Amino acid sequence: MDTFEKVQQVLGDQAEYFLGHESKKIPKGKLAAPSSCVIDNFTNSDRSTRVLKSISELYNHGRLKNTGYLNILPIDQGIEHSAAFSFYKNIDYFDPENIIKLAIEAGCNAVASTKGVLAMHSRKYAHKIPFVVKLNHNELLTYPNTYDQIKFSSVIEAWNMGATAVGATIYFGSEESDRQIQEIALAFEKAHELGMATILWCYTRNNKFNQNGTDYHTAADLTGQANHIGVTIKADIIKQKLPTLNYGFRDLDLGKYDEEMYQKLGTDHPIDLCRWQVANCYMGKIGLINSGGASQGDSDIKEAVKAAVINKRAGGSGLIMGRKAFQKPLKEGIEILNTVQNVFLDGRITVA
Repeated sequence: MDTFEKVQQVLGDQAEYFLGHESKKIPKGKLAAPSSCVIDNFTNSDRSTRVLKSISELYNHGRLKNTGYLNILPIDQGIEHSAAFSFYKNIDYFDPENIIKLAIEAGCNAVASTKGVLAMHSRKYAHKIPFVVKLNHNELLTYPNTYDQIKFSSVIEAWNMGATAVGATIYFGSEESDRQIQEIALAFEKAHELGMATILWCYTRNNKFNQNGTDYHTAADLTGQANHIGVTIKADIIKQKLPTLNYGFRDLDLGKYDEEMYQKLGTDHPIDLCRWQVANCYMGKIGLINSGGASQGDSDIKEAVKAAVINKRAGGSGLIMGRKAFQKPLKEGIEILNTVQNVFLDGRITVA
């Protein structure tokens, strides 16, 4: 069974809904769609030759090399979700070398993790797979938890261990977001100065974004605006959660909105919601990679395939997926990562 047939089988009665959809609000002809020439998106920018080389290293490694797509393995859960909770399902990943090995054996474009994980084995692996050093984290031991992204590493440390890129998270909409935006903007400036690429986790975070039983943290308009701020501070790649709804600005009476913008830019189809996110990444000139989400057990393959199809058909640049892979035995983890990669390698799954 080839990839397209397998995707159809996995999606079941939703196959036509996802594979046959055509986006008409923001047509694909307006996008800088992923391709082997993705680096051309930056040739007129102020990125230095060394930064262009680092961006190229990310896009041209692993099974997806020369396609314009990315599949990055992110495992910083030892901090973000606590180590015991993250690794009890597969204790092998308490050992940081196994994190890097999973990314290599699965053919990922890069591995993203904490400075401790990557520094522990940098001499052995930094030249074998691109390293993305996560600069900040939400530390979960403080009581009560403050839900703030704080610096754990410096750009210089990442550069010294041979990293290709640095990554960081901003909680847009939080009380701490002003500080985080300024902090990470300066960090990205330093990273570019040293020739590294930059990846921004653009998450929304505010308790008031959850109202009347509806969670707007994954609204297309709110996450899209977070993306737009992210590219403004010169992220070379944007990481974002898949959108699940819209009308965040309107229903929360937040920021600037107009009813007409919702009618002109999108529909409630998941691919169109994701297209809204891509448009906010300079019409795809800055690659959008969506997160794979938490592991749900038996449904992981279906959810991973669905996420890959939505991202690809929306004009995105791939997935950054960790928990669905590392919370399983190595063979199963590799299988799910390869399954996702196959979606991006299959030419019959096109931009909608």
